[in-house]
Amino acid sequence: MIADKKVAFYTLGCKLNFSETSTIARNFVDEGFERVDFSEKADIYVINTCSVTDNADKRFKSIVKNALKQNYEAFLIAVGCYAQLKPEELAAVDGVDLVLGATEKFNVTSYINDLSKNDIGEVHSCEIKDADFYVGSYSIGDRTRAFLKVQDGCDYKCTYCTIPLARGISRSDTLENVINNAKEISSKGIKEIVLTGVNIGDYGKGEFGNKKHEHTFLELVKKLDEVDGIHRLRISSIEPNLLKDETIDFVSKSNSFVPHFHIPLQSGSDVLLKKMKRRYLRKTYTNRVAKIKEVMPNACIGVDVIVGFPGETEELFLETYKYLSELNISYLHVFTYSERPNTKAVDFDGVVPKKTRAKRSKMLRGLSAKKRRSFYESQLDKTFTVLFENENKEGYIHGFTENYVKVKTPWNPDLVNSLNTIKLTKIDNDGMVRFDFVKEKVLV
Repeated sequence: MIADKKVAFYTLGCKLNFSETSTIARNFVDEGFERVDFSEKADIYVINTCSVTDNADKRFKSIVKNALKQNYEAFLIAVGCYAQLKPEELAAVDGVDLVLGATEKFNVTSYINDLSKNDIGEVHSCEIKDADFYVGSYSIGDRTRAFLKVQDGCDYKCTYCTIPLARGISRSDTLENVINNAKEISSKGIKEIVLTGVNIGDYGKGEFGNKKHEHTFLELVKKLDEVDGIHRLRISSIEPNLLKDETIDFVSKSNSFVPHFHIPLQSGSDVLLKKMKRRYLRKTYTNRVAKIKEVMPNACIGVDVIVGFPGETEELFLETYKYLSELNISYLHVFTYSERPNTKAVDFDGVVPKKTRAKRSKMLRGLSAKKRRSFYESQLDKTFTVLFENENKEGYIHGFTENYVKVKTPWNPDLVNSLNTIKLTKIDNDGMVRFDFVKEKVLV
């Protein structure tokens, strides 16, 4: 084992990856390594990869090059979803020395015997069927919010998705461990926790190594709401068929859970939802949005949508566009469909030309900007609490209200990681909201 060396980390992809990177980094520090920023010279660079889109795959090579510019003799390690799906491909990238799969990544330090560069990267990657045990993770110290992993893997068979191939079956952390991790995060002075996982609505399955549900997502939410010292709890992406009315009702009355939901739709066409093998149709989604707005009128609702899926005709795309334009939502995350190896959709007829995909993506991104602007306008002259971030961006400090309105004010380091009561006043040209302080530093 090698210690007294510098290690840096780069994370691609989702909140779940960030929580796991943070945990892996703490393991390095516990072993005597010094963590430094990825832009600094380090002895080891660890890149946590993503493979949701083709773009995430391509970015990997440029990140490797940037690391080698800092130190051409550095030992480079690739972990994460892309490392599980295409380990040999990553190992062949010039400069990569070690590639670890879905289970091996949590024991990175045990695979480092020395830091000698390899001509071809060494691979340690399990069969994905062996990724059947749970490793808890959470982020601390990387930002003012913490990402708390509660679930991993997925049993769904969406025809476009590689996640089950990269992360294995659905499995959950024990309820006791999640609560203990939440208490640990709270003890560090972090005021907001974001629950994350691959399919968090499926929480409770595989909690003790079996396939049945020991607990439900609603039980998890209720227990977390009882933890002292947590000022905000935010639910990350949750499937519409797993977001039950009982959970929505509880969030509307809870002590800590905020009125913000991110719910994947993927398509507004039932024809395409069936081809995607999603587990709901449009009516279910419509009902979820209506229920949220009924009990939480100021709630922010984000939507994932895919454009250019095989078989998406102009008519079906416009069906999605019209549906989203009329739906009471707040913003979109738009994904341009990219062919992923070993998925069923790769062999589907009706391939959409890439230029058409790009055009449709641009249209939906434009719709998203309009939706966000409309939502922000509906919140003006109302009072909220904002949690400020820790970055100085061009002379401004930014933060988010509980319902995810992004605000800004001139940089003031005393505001970092503080909760303040504010009244939203106007929207700037950059789309962010200005405000007046009602009460500064509700909680420091």
